[in-house]
Amino acid sequence: MFVDLVKMEVEAGRGGDGIVAYRRELKVEKGGPFGGTGGNGGSIIFVGDEGLSTLLDLRYNKKILGNAGEKGAHKGMTGANALHTYIKVPVGTILFDDETGRIVGDITMHKQEVVVCKGGRGGRGNMAFATGTLKCPDFCEKGEPGEKRKLRCELKVLADCGLVGFPSVGKSTLIAAVSKARPKIAEYHFTTLVPNLGMVEVPDGRSFVMADLPGIIEGAHQGAGLGLQFLRHIERCRVIVHMIDMASVDGRDPYEDYLIINKELESYKMNLLKRPMIIVANKMDMPTAEENLRKFKEKVQLPIYEISAYTKENVEDLLYKIADTLAVTQEFSLFEDEEIEEVEYGLREEEPFFAIEKQSDGVYNVTGTRLKRLFDMTDFDSDYGRMRFARQLRTYGLDDSLRKLGVQNGDTVRIFDFEFEFVD
Repeated sequence: MFVDLVKMEVEAGRGGDGIVAYRRELKVEKGGPFGGTGGNGGSIIFVGDEGLSTLLDLRYNKKILGNAGEKGAHKGMTGANALHTYIKVPVGTILFDDETGRIVGDITMHKQEVVVCKGGRGGRGNMAFATGTLKCPDFCEKGEPGEKRKLRCELKVLADCGLVGFPSVGKSTLIAAVSKARPKIAEYHFTTLVPNLGMVEVPDGRSFVMADLPGIIEGAHQGAGLGLQFLRHIERCRVIVHMIDMASVDGRDPYEDYLIINKELESYKMNLLKRPMIIVANKMDMPTAEENLRKFKEKVQLPIYEISAYTKENVEDLLYKIADTLAVTQEFSLFEDEEIEEVEYGLREEEPFFAIEKQSDGVYNVTGTRLKRLFDMTDFDSDYGRMRFARQLRTYGLDDSLRKLGVQNGDTVRIFDFEFEFVD
């Protein structure tokens, strides 16, 4: 089964907790703290694999969890780092943050790796907090939570040229004639439901990858027919081969077909109309094709390649033209010029450390993603741990922000599931 769109949740592994331990050895006086740091959590890494052609393996993995790091150990020993989790995807897969729409990674090469979620670092043991004034700390850090995000994976096939046109214009017949691809060919519309790739060898030794894409109809850029499935996969093609049924087997006007396809390509954007387009008049072995071609040439003043994919007439000349065009055509941006500045690559921007909201019951509710990470790493069972947490909040400006909002002595402040009275 061909699957080219998958949504999932991914969460990297949590770092291992540090521990509280003390050195107790014979003839070692005042041994002091000896608790080690936890190991780092495992990251979630997507890897390109040219042996895959579908995202089917991910379809039923709605949530992927990374491995947690080991806890620290006695004698100041650090826990083992967790193994990373590697997810193989086909080459041509784009990874989006489904909440922000930003591109996390674009996998275009075999064995290319993209770190989607980074594992949390290990929490420090009490040995790491010993100072000249705090000689024997009785607290440690918990492991940092791993990053997590909602991910959208889209497969956009990597092909040098793409065959476009209405259903049943002969795209599958052509790719079967020039490569070893064996798509389904039948006398009804939408025979091709998924893209078919074929390696085409030109008689002079050159080669290129051709994509037979699902047929397009009017309104495809809005999802009509198999439009979005078709358009997604043509984005990476450097050359577009526009095939037209010049025999009008289905009773359509070839010129109207030509205009509709171009309009759909333009409406979808992605710079599709800026790419070289080779116009191919197919089914020239049919009786009505010559007359239709004559009328077509009166309206379209562009080079037109006349072929019959069924009898292979003039197909070799077409292959030479495609190879020559590819030789002088560079990669195209997937976005319009005016859209490039709006496209955001990378992970999320760093959020404010905290946000405060005064609720109807008078409680000051403090939230924040970065604050949550600090909260989860704090050892609240220790007095020193709680005091350290309070000092960190003061350093980040929480006290000053509460005063600006009008907090008074005795008011309740809630930080996640922890509540306390504010004392100035």
